[in-house]
Amino acid sequence: MNPMRTLATTGRVLVQIRNDPRTIALLLIVPSLLIGLVAWIFDETNEFADIGPAMLALFPFIVMFLVTSIATLRERRSGTLERLLSMPLGRGDFILGYTLAFGLLAVLQTAVAVGYATLVCGLEIEGSVWLLFVVAIADALLGTALGLLASAFARTEFQVVQFMPVFVFPQILLGGIFLPRDQLPDVLEVIGDWLPLSHAIDALDAVSTGDEDNAFIWLRVLFIACWIVGAIIVGSLTLRRRTP
Repeated sequence: MNPMRTLATTGRVLVQIRNDPRTIALLLIVPSLLIGLVAWIFDETNEFADIGPAMLALFPFIVMFLVTSIATLRERRSGTLERLLSMPLGRGDFILGYTLAFGLLAVLQTAVAVGYATLVCGLEIEGSVWLLFVVAIADALLGTALGLLASAFARTEFQVVQFMPVFVFPQILLGGIFLPRDQLPDVLEVIGDWLPLSHAIDALDAVSTGDEDNAFIWLRVLFIACWIVGAIIVGSLTLRRRTP
């Protein structure tokens, strides 16, 4: 991989997104609106204090997965990727460039979502807000990495949506949002413990309640980071020049 080619890819992607207001709105505004909707639903109860951290994990993760996977797939279907790879640009440069571009957007998205949840929706954080920010960024980057991985296998935008039951829904169902994982059947509990979104939810809950020390939280961030690196590596190895 070449750093200059990677950064050139990052810049090109950011320029494309800058000229697409709908994508910007989807990335930066929609997760916060969904978090606000959940807070409004539970306005007369104390439930939002319990599920708010999970929403910070869930909505940015889903949005980053969809936007990243569809944007990368369009590069391949339009023939842009084939033209780029006919030059010195390698698959690793392409994937890492996309990761950096959407990683920067994930930072902005997380800043908006965390700020909105805490300042507007009233989500109380007993631990460090900065640590909450770090975990939320890792979660959004996870959605980006899995989106890049899904785009390597999909042929159409519709197939990207079809991959959601594989990459997204099991993590939501087994992540502890609906039922604590230790109350799941033993097999499902083990599966849930190996899924990265579960650890993002655990870490955000721990920061929110202040019940765990920082070592517990950083260990889960490291687990998420391993998934991110693994998804990027597999995605770069399986990326095709174009869709047949």
